[in-house]
Amino acid sequence: MAENKEYISRIEAEGSINISEDVITMIAMEAIKEVAGVGGISNAVAGKEFLGKKNPFKGVKVSIEEEKVTVDAYILVTYGNSVNEVAKQVQTSVGKAVGDMTGLDIAAVNVHVSGVLFEKEK
Repeated sequence: MAENKEYISRIEAEGSINISEDVITMIAMEAIKEVAGVGGISNAVAGKEFLGKKNPFKGVKVSIEEEKVTVDAYILVTYGNSVNEVAKQVQTSVGKAVGDMTGLDIAAVNVHVSGVLFEKEK
């Protein structure tokens, strides 16, 4: 598959199924938000271009190679949580959600913890 495609296509006996990379990104973002200890999705990838196009989904990058999905998630962890545990939970949650909802194989879920979020005092 070409790296700059906006859709992942699979040919089935009944016809083709085309899934937008944006759909995979939205699934990953929702899965990240559900993990306890995640303070937010980071702006670490904001403004950078991936595969020659702007990433409209700040903090999540999806790439497809040989029909396998790789997700890079840039997150903030809330203070007091184990960074490693939260990152592992994000990997599990994203991998399961994307795999279950799309039927695609997950090559990797790379979690980049770009900061710690401290709660504001009231």
